[in-house]
Amino acid sequence: MITRYTRPEAVAIWSQDTKYKIWFEIEAHAATRMAELGVIPTDAAEAIWAKGKDVTFDADRIDEIERTTKHDVIAFLTHVAEIVGDEARFLHQGMTSSDVLDTCFAVQLARSSDLLLAGVDRVLAALETRAKEHKYTVCVGRSHGIHAEPVTFGLKLAGYHAEWQRARRRLVTAREEIATCAISGAVGTFANVSPEVEQYVADQMGLAVEPVSTQVIPRDRHAAYFAALGVVASSIERLATEIRHLQRTEVLEAEEFFDKGQKGSSAMPHKRNPILTENLTGLARLVRSSVVPAMENVALWHERDISHSSVERGIGPDATIHLDFALHRLAGVVERMNIYPENMQKNMDRLGGLVFSQRVMLALTQAGISREDAYAAVQENAMKVWRGEGRFIDFLKADARVTLPEAELEALFDIGYHTKNVDVIFNRVFGQD
Repeated sequence: MITRYTRPEAVAIWSQDTKYKIWFEIEAHAATRMAELGVIPTDAAEAIWAKGKDVTFDADRIDEIERTTKHDVIAFLTHVAEIVGDEARFLHQGMTSSDVLDTCFAVQLARSSDLLLAGVDRVLAALETRAKEHKYTVCVGRSHGIHAEPVTFGLKLAGYHAEWQRARRRLVTAREEIATCAISGAVGTFANVSPEVEQYVADQMGLAVEPVSTQVIPRDRHAAYFAALGVVASSIERLATEIRHLQRTEVLEAEEFFDKGQKGSSAMPHKRNPILTENLTGLARLVRSSVVPAMENVALWHERDISHSSVERGIGPDATIHLDFALHRLAGVVERMNIYPENMQKNMDRLGGLVFSQRVMLALTQAGISREDAYAAVQENAMKVWRGEGRFIDFLKADARVTLPEAELEALFDIGYHTKNVDVIFNRVFGQD
């Protein structure tokens, strides 16, 4: 993880200090419940909390111990014993390392989800504001990158808003699925630790109980979580790609903000490049790169192996921190995006009215001409416009096959025909104003 694409709030979740604090809380909460159950002395549980709750554990010291033990949880417990003293012998009674590691990972992923949801909410707010601002700003719709029929820029953004509503629901579901606790001991049978301890720790850490943990939390949960992150990343890329296209010099219907003092190129002083949305495209690729390894982590040996561990130490922080950064970068792009209605109109007019070809064809069929003949007449005249020979409506008026009265033909070129249902779509996306 490099700092260039990080926000402090997201990085803090994955810091060594945070991890060891969560490990301690899991162990200390377990000790509290064990004391209530009479498994360990009450004064021992109280001493563990009193001596350890405000400590910043020494990561360097833990690393030093681990170089001998070759086991991170044992190294941590040894360091805790150096701080707590004799009462530390009552920590980790009947527990196994995965109880601590998996429960901690669940806490970190759940906390990351809360940051991601806040980022999604910012994207949603930005899209709604800009969509309503340009609800009736007409622009050309494109299919295959080619001019198709008129839309509005507000409708474009409303479509993205609907997608981001789905993204939010996916993240809520992913958070719910990942936030489970396992304190079940070796091979998950609770032979040496009571299920009541697990329930207590889960409640204290804001988690649900994992129904069957087999010593590890099943990794289908994690696969679903990272898959959800990958889909959200793809939604980021889709919107970023749209903005990148609209910023092209030949299009220039919208562009990223360009701050005073900003430089676009080391060689060409005139450049204003879509660097933020290009960056977002790259970050989306990084987030999606976590999905396949997470899927491959599902198939562990028997009750437990640690082939997933090295993968998750990387993809956990990398995917969530990158996605958190990307969400806020995307929100900033939308909030400050320059939008050019006059260029939208200019681009719409470039094909001399061809964007109304379907309506002309439909009117001819309603006037009694077969669809095949109507299509042929409209297409032949449209091809003349493509070749730059004149205006579409002039060719139509001169074509004997187009039997519509002139006033009726001209009325077919009314832009309002294409915007008449904007309110309907907006109400579906944003609700009734």
